[in-house]
Amino acid sequence: MSESTLPQAPSSIETSAVSAKTGVKRQREHVHTPNKDTEHPFAPFVRILAKGKTGSRSLTEEESFKAFSMILDGEVEDVQLGAFLMLLRVKEETPTEQAGFTRAIRQYIKNNNFFSPDVKADIDWPSYAGKHKQLPWYLCAALLLAGSGLKVFMHGVEGHTSGRLYTEQALKNLGIGIANNSADIGKQLSENNFCFLPLEKFCSPLHRIIQLRNTFGVRSPVHSLIRMTNPLRCKISLQSVFHPSYAKTHISAALQLEQPSSLVIKGEGGEFEMRPDAKNTLHILQQGHYLEETWARPLPEKTPVCTDLNLDHLLDVWRGRREDRYGLQAIRLTSAAVLRMTKQCKNENEALSLAEDLWQKRKRDLI
Repeated sequence: MSESTLPQAPSSIETSAVSAKTGVKRQREHVHTPNKDTEHPFAPFVRILAKGKTGSRSLTEEESFKAFSMILDGEVEDVQLGAFLMLLRVKEETPTEQAGFTRAIRQYIKNNNFFSPDVKADIDWPSYAGKHKQLPWYLCAALLLAGSGLKVFMHGVEGHTSGRLYTEQALKNLGIGIANNSADIGKQLSENNFCFLPLEKFCSPLHRIIQLRNTFGVRSPVHSLIRMTNPLRCKISLQSVFHPSYAKTHISAALQLEQPSSLVIKGEGGEFEMRPDAKNTLHILQQGHYLEETWARPLPEKTPVCTDLNLDHLLDVWRGRREDRYGLQAIRLTSAAVLRMTKQCKNENEALSLAEDLWQKRKRDLI
């Protein structure tokens, strides 16, 4: 375990918070489509990113907030949206930009009054990647944690990349209900401590952008950004990144967003799932303090790719009918990583021990 440094943002956290609040309170004027002789109101944001190696720069938090607010409100042309997102991808977003974008998304969601203020959860679990090399063992980990009393709010999207098994379809195949509205969320969290909500239900503009993945040919920054939204403001935020270098950027943004606890890993296939046959580095933010922990890999050899994503196999493992070394260790490690963020566990050993105890005491007829 080691204390570590984070990427420096252009401005202090205090300054960023003030500018974000100012941006939220400012009333955005209705934007009319300009004629050919009038510059589009969104054009300055594209220009900031596109002025070349010496002229371009990153956006401030207030600029990021305003730009993404315009995107969510449908005040941007599609050609501008594509240019903006791809310029960001090439440059790579700063923590300050991520914080500004996230605040815009949260304000959009708040303005649309989708979530009841009475609905609360402990863990925000984004699920946007889908699985194609291994079964979705993270679902077993989430249900295991829910069985222990932790309220798990999972949200995600499906269908943007072919050949992958997404959470929504997996849950339906397992007979687990999907939420459609705020009342469903409250009921499912109250009864089962677990809920899954599709992105299109609470932020349709982001859902549309994510569906452009095949149009762009690559993932846009939105695929990372949505993982930071935490719509219920859960105390514990989980995030998985495809590229390890993004982990500290996410943590720095979480710090600017004043997230109490955040855990970032390079998950299997992009989902929040620990890899038992690889080194796992946990990037932990708790109460403003950042540290890294590298956990031992329980499986020394590389596990072959799963060629058949058959959920019956996952069910058999949960119900104790079949053994699967990789699956059992993935469930144990993923559960332990989340437990490490709670007050119950102060280190890796305590978390792994508690996860094993929960597994042995699980309700085998739950799914």
